[in-house]
Amino acid sequence: MQVIFLIMNILEKLYHPKTVLLLCLLWALSFPMHTFAQNGKSSAQLKKDKQKIENEIANTQKLLKKNESNQKAAVQQAALLRQQIQNREKMITNLNSQIIQMEDEQEQNQQEIKQLEKRLAYMKADYAQVVYNAYRNRRLMDKVTFILAADDFSQMFRRIRYYSIFSRNVREQSKRIQETTEELTKKNEEIVMLKNDKLVTLSSKEQEIKNLEVDRRKKTQNAEKLKKESQKLNADLKKKQQQRKEIDAAIQRAVKAEIAKANAERSKKSSLSKGKSSSGSTTSTAATSTTSPKASATIELTPEEKTLNASFISNKGKLPWPVAKGAKVSDFGSYAHPDVPSVQIDNHGIDIMVEAGTPARAVFEGVVTGVMNIMGTTVVMIRHGEYLTVYQNLASANVKKGDKVSTKQVIGTVARSSTSNTYELHFEIWKNDRYVNPNEWLARR
Repeated sequence: MQVIFLIMNILEKLYHPKTVLLLCLLWALSFPMHTFAQNGKSSAQLKKDKQKIENEIANTQKLLKKNESNQKAAVQQAALLRQQIQNREKMITNLNSQIIQMEDEQEQNQQEIKQLEKRLAYMKADYAQVVYNAYRNRRLMDKVTFILAADDFSQMFRRIRYYSIFSRNVREQSKRIQETTEELTKKNEEIVMLKNDKLVTLSSKEQEIKNLEVDRRKKTQNAEKLKKESQKLNADLKKKQQQRKEIDAAIQRAVKAEIAKANAERSKKSSLSKGKSSSGSTTSTAATSTTSPKASATIELTPEEKTLNASFISNKGKLPWPVAKGAKVSDFGSYAHPDVPSVQIDNHGIDIMVEAGTPARAVFEGVVTGVMNIMGTTVVMIRHGEYLTVYQNLASANVKKGDKVSTKQVIGTVARSSTSNTYELHFEIWKNDRYVNPNEWLARR
């Protein structure tokens, strides 16, 4: 595009002033700044996920090390190793995603560098032509002479405008050349950084693969040990589950008693309220009917409790864990043991292994409806409308019945398990007098 030649020729002849102005404007717009949309969200999210997985791996590794010599914790060790293997597999997947993303970014940067180099070469050539034409036509380009040589005032005004646009475009072209050069340098630096980051990530991936193999070997050894001791393991689990059943039965009785009591009190209040506005005989009948309230497994909620209940439901899948750090060693439901299929597990909640002195915390705001000592373990129950969260195996409780608690408020300290010598919190969620799967309610880790 020989825009400069056209401008110079037209300026010399001044036959078509409108055309000159249009060409000047077109030249001004012929090199728009090229912007590259960058979306760092994906990269940032991958790094954030990596940090979370690293924390989980470090926490699980610490628990594994502390219970390495604990002969009673073979089942917990197996669960921790399964958890660690899953975490390492997640880490390798994350690192693979980062490597792929880096390669994509590197390829994109290389393509952008090619485009920038072409654009820079074009702008430099065009700018050189401007300088050459300016030198060649230096007499005509003398601003004062050129303007004063105008035939009339209108032509003089046009010449002033041409010079203004032309000078601005030359300055803008020089600025764009500089900006493009800087952008090109930045892209080259980014490629070097990406190459270095990729090497570090590849090294991390190789290390994680080695760690994964080590953990898999340990898991295999642990599984073989458990199979040899399957009878003892079965007996220990049966004993633990029998204790759990007795605790669950006690909790269920307490829940039903509380529901019946709460419904009876509300029914009585409702009857007394109606009785005041009715005849004496009606009042007597109503009062008599409250002496044997209708049994119900569903609690009748007050307006305030309905609001709390709705808020609890709206947070399904987002509730914080009942401990800040820990590893799940037993899951919800009835299933065969992952390493010893002959052993059946029946769990109404989840078991989370923690370090000594770990505080248990409320997963949501609510009212403490019970602090009980059952079979040597402290149990705290918190009601959230028609839902109830249960925290078993506490060494001590920081709350008492009737206390209002907030989300993440510390309610006690996790105790040592008598069967495994490990510190474990058993956590359950109930809807009225029926338990539900806590995994569906707690936030993913």
